[in-house]
Amino acid sequence: MTGRAPAPGSVGALLDDATRRLAADGVEEARADARILLAHAMGRTGGRLYGEEDGAVTDIEAARFDRLVARRQLREPVSRIIGRRGFRDLDLEIGPATLDPRPDTETLVRAAAAAYPDRDRRLRVLDLGTGSGALLLALLQLYPRAVGTGVDLCGDCLVLAARNAERHGLAHRAAFREGSWCRGVSTRFDIILCNPPYVPSGTIDTLEPEVARFEPRRALDGGDDGLECYRELLPGLAGSMAPGATVFLEIGHDQRDRVQALAVAAGLAPVGVWRDLAGRERCLVLRSVLTRTAGPPGELKP
Repeated sequence: MTGRAPAPGSVGALLDDATRRLAADGVEEARADARILLAHAMGRTGGRLYGEEDGAVTDIEAARFDRLVARRQLREPVSRIIGRRGFRDLDLEIGPATLDPRPDTETLVRAAAAAYPDRDRRLRVLDLGTGSGALLLALLQLYPRAVGTGVDLCGDCLVLAARNAERHGLAHRAAFREGSWCRGVSTRFDIILCNPPYVPSGTIDTLEPEVARFEPRRALDGGDDGLECYRELLPGLAGSMAPGATVFLEIGHDQRDRVQALAVAAGLAPVGVWRDLAGRERCLVLRSVLTRTAGPPGELKP
């Protein structure tokens, strides 16, 4: 380190200025976000310009970067600004209609992978409320002989999910259909995944600005108590489960007991819960009461 100031108009100078601007507006990872946005403005998608602080930036790139930083100052998430989100080994396109898939939701994939350790197994996977297709495509990538279906009420989400499947070479094993939860689903599946809206309506506006302002409300709003979608979803699951099937259901960190009660009333047996990387209960694992003795669903975390 020489301690000298970066040259005006260089990568380093632009990053320094953007970091100050973003930090002043409450962005926690200001420098990291600035790097991603500058790389994007320079057409260097996937890079973060480490070690390139002396590099030159054109006037056009600098102006584009300034506009991106201004959007981040308003707390628009970086993933929405660049239209991409990494999810496990996938690089997913996201859009205004889709939930921005987060690391918390990867807990469902970890739970399913532990429950079904044979990667060559032929599995039928159902992803309810598929959005960008994140959960379905992650499972199909993990199990090369699996096939699956993603269901969503939003036509724009289905178009985008299909593009993500094509981009990752999974389109021949993934189908997408418009619908509400399991209604109209006639096939029985071995794995069912779902990340339903579960935020109580009255608390959405109190969430961090990146969520409250920029996530589609329909993907968050779980009704007055956050459980409305579980009440709609759970009664239909048993009819879509093959013998020995397992459901991996995302829940809010304080919802386990209430969702379990709804599951039991719907003829499903809670068999475990997985915690996310922050230690919060995040994935409820369910089986049909009729098939719960068909074998353990894998390593479950209390």
